[in-house]
Amino acid sequence: MDINAIPLNDQATFEILSRGEGIGVFQLESSGMRSILKELKPNAFEDIVALVALYRPGPLGSGMVEDFIQRKHGQTRVDYFHPDLEPILRETYGVILYQEQVMMIARVMAGYTLGQADSLRKAMGKKITKIMTMHREWFVNGTGVDEKGNPLKSPIPGAVARGYDRQLAEKMFDLMEYFAGYGFNKSHSAAYALVSYQTAYLKANYPVEYMAALLTSVRDNTDKVVLYIEECRRMGIQVLPPDINQSRENFTALEGPIRFGLAAVKNVGLNAVQEMMQAREKGGAFTSFSDFCSRVDPRVANRRVLESLVKAGAWMPLVTGHSFWQHWTQVWNMPPGSRGTGSRARSTCLI
Repeated sequence: MDINAIPLNDQATFEILSRGEGIGVFQLESSGMRSILKELKPNAFEDIVALVALYRPGPLGSGMVEDFIQRKHGQTRVDYFHPDLEPILRETYGVILYQEQVMMIARVMAGYTLGQADSLRKAMGKKITKIMTMHREWFVNGTGVDEKGNPLKSPIPGAVARGYDRQLAEKMFDLMEYFAGYGFNKSHSAAYALVSYQTAYLKANYPVEYMAALLTSVRDNTDKVVLYIEECRRMGIQVLPPDINQSRENFTALEGPIRFGLAAVKNVGLNAVQEMMQAREKGGAFTSFSDFCSRVDPRVANRRVLESLVKAGAWMPLVTGHSFWQHWTQVWNMPPGSRGTGSRARSTCLI
């Protein structure tokens, strides 16, 4: 599958997001973001782009998020202020959310060039009063000179000269100035949103494979592993315990369940896992605990590793309960050198 060729209108993806199922989805798994997802109920990629831009301290604290949600669901009237601005503000329901929208309004209403519009964007972001006052005059009435009095190669005609009502022009500049304090770069937001959508798409359409990969990606973070295993259970995906013969290094997607990866077992290092994998590839499945000790280098799979595998239940398919400890005792009491080529001495087997 080419992740860059997936459809951006997948219904299953928007359904899980609308239910707030953002755990494991890039940028959307915090409790606050999941709560907003349920209220917003995104049904288009543009909604995710907007959500990424909105979920910041400024918009959250200003009531801008609630206003955006109400506008999307028709609970608050959407006003584009002028028909010429509808193409610019339609995807954000009349809210000036992106810095690029500020630039486009300046171009459409006042005749700014792209470079001049970018200068306005920077000035609004920095909130420099002197420069903002100058741009207000330029936006409404236009100018033929720059801030130093030098002639402009491309004079700014201004909104009034382009046929817009003066009161509307002043109102729009006020709105642009206000929202510029919260405005986010749309190109950045869209890039984040694309990864958010892609991960949500995989979770919705390939849940077992995606959750296995997700668990593998956080295998060294116990808290994250626990969180994602709980999410698997909520999704109805069984996570099978580690198995000395069935598990691989990483979490593995099976036909339905996920098999726990040996490298995710606490205190079992990658070197020990690779040693076990090589022993299995060469000699097949382990038949007993003593068979394991005879084939795996005890300097790598030492006592700490073995005890961690026991506690994780990796030996359960072979030996259980009292019978396991009988195997353990038998191996421990073997004379030095009697456990095969994989051991160096009795004292090193269970260090």
